[in-house]
Amino acid sequence: MTVTSFIDTNILPYAGSKAPADQAKRQLARELLTRPDIGFSAQVLQVLRCRDRQAALADDPRRGHRRASIPRAFPVWPISRDLVLAAINAKHRFGISYWDAAIITAAKQMGCQTVYSEDMNDGQNYDSVIVVNPFAGSIPEGMA
Repeated sequence: MTVTSFIDTNILPYAGSKAPADQAKRQLARELLTRPDIGFSAQVLQVLRCRDRQAALADDPRRGHRRASIPRAFPVWPISRDLVLAAINAKHRFGISYWDAAIITAAKQMGCQTVYSEDMNDGQNYDSVIVVNPFAGSIPEGMA
């Protein structure tokens, strides 16, 4: 299957959250992780490895893998010179942080039309890449 959707780092901690307040977000995050059309960037995986609370993906019983196997389970877009330069341009063009620009750029280079993110502006169109906050309500038709 073609990768058309990209998952930002801020969605992933909810997948394994045991906090009662996070249960609805946990369900949505887990549903996103079962989709066959999602991908990540190396940036997302780096952040996952650096955050203590990212134990959310340590053991996902529905996927049957540990965090170390994520690169094999999902397509991962590499950090490259071209990505960094394009992200710097996107940062200036859209007036967003470099890190958000790198997510948008990786998604675009990967061929994704959707970035699922809790932190970026829901519904924002960044040069044909649409940000969707899956926790803000319903996911628009055609993107689910």
